Amino acid sequence: MDSVLVAGATGYLGRRLVLELARRGYRVRAAVRSRTRAEQPGPFGSPSLRGSVAEWREGAITDPAFVTGLCRGVSRVVSALGVTRQKASPWDVDFLANLSILGDAEREDVRSFLYVNVMHASSGTSLILRSKAAFAAVLERSSVVHQVVNPSGYFSDVGEFLDMARRGVVVLPPDPDISVAPIHGEDLARFCVEKLRDTSGSWDVGGPDVLSYRKIAELAFAALSRRPRTITMPAGLLDGAVWVASRLGERPRDLATFFAEGLTRDAVGERYGTHRLADHFAELAHRS
Repeated sequence: MDSVLVAGATGYLGRRLVLELARRGYRVRAAVRSRTRAEQPGPFGSPSLRGSVAEWREGAITDPAFVTGLCRGVSRVVSALGVTRQKASPWDVDFLANLSILGDAEREDVRSFLYVNVMHASSGTSLILRSKAAFAAVLERSSVVHQVVNPSGYFSDVGEFLDMARRGVVVLPPDPDISVAPIHGEDLARFCVEKLRDTSGSWDVGGPDVLSYRKIAELAFAALSRRPRTITMPAGLLDGAVWVASRLGERPRDLATFFAEGLTRDAVGERYGTHRLADHFAELAHRS
């Protein structure tokens, strides 16, 4: 079976990608900053990588010296590398680090490069989305066979709705009936691994249920056995939040813009997976 380099292996999705690849018999090389941290459970309930990695490479993925030769001896590359809430610059990680890995992959003549992007990245204005879109555009022009997977959003992205429901009130975006289809990391990892092949392509993908933000709030309250209480945010207030964040610095402004854009556009894609958000919320509620 092919050997695969996984970049971004310690993230919410990256960990599940490693486990899914190992489960299917791939030999996994994981690029991580810390093996010790990688062998501990990850964010949002993602699993430890202990026992699933054939070869570890420890270092800073933003260091070109570390990336040189990283792809030597592997057949394919899978990158879930990117930042959202972390302090690093999206341009340095989502674009430049991925670009450096792609350059090494081209030199080492890998068979394919799969990149996990974000739905609607090409029309986004935040630095996060512009960095992702810039790399996807370069990858699609590369000589390497490529697959670009654009998820609608993760279950972890809408976990805040359950947190708000615990506090008593869920604040809905200006249009609470926008359609979204968040996908569980396990389902998305399986979708990605199924796309590893020797032909290029791009796919928008979401979970099995198309939901409005209003419905997501209802599911969150139902998981807690509470009566729904919601407030719909005026459009001007969302714009104001972005303005306030921009006064705090470039990073807060970019995060606010990124989340505001995600709350104001449909994100559905191909229906895929078996994990349902209602069950996920119920599990999280039971844990607490």
